[in-house]
Amino acid sequence: MTQISPDAIAPDLALIEQMAHDTIANLPDPWRAPATAIRLRIEDFAPDDVLEAMDLHDPFELTGLYDGIPLTEKSVMDQPLQPDVIWLFRRPMLDEWVDRGNVSLQELVTHVLVHELAHHFGWSDEEIAAIDPWWE
Repeated sequence: MTQISPDAIAPDLALIEQMAHDTIANLPDPWRAPATAIRLRIEDFAPDDVLEAMDLHDPFELTGLYDGIPLTEKSVMDQPLQPDVIWLFRRPMLDEWVDRGNVSLQELVTHVLVHELAHHFGWSDEEIAAIDPWWE
């Protein structure tokens, strides 16, 4: 049985952010470059106003969120009001990772991020599966 050191700590926000950047760096062309233009926000939990707007009562229900206008709905005539943002929520992801027990944390971060990127890019299920084997 694997023993956990008593001084071990949970993965922090910076590690989750690095995993997200690693995922983006490993995206296939033509998605890699445009994905770098999306702002990443890594927080422990979704802000209360976001949870309220989504009618969620448990902050552990939301692991990620795309906040922006999907590319399929944008026009070159649109004036950007704010940058597109993908939020990743550390604590809900850590809970899901522990509950699953059969995937790495990198795999889970990749899965959540790819799901949110799919909202931005308007990917089909087939495109998602080509990028994230989780979807197969």
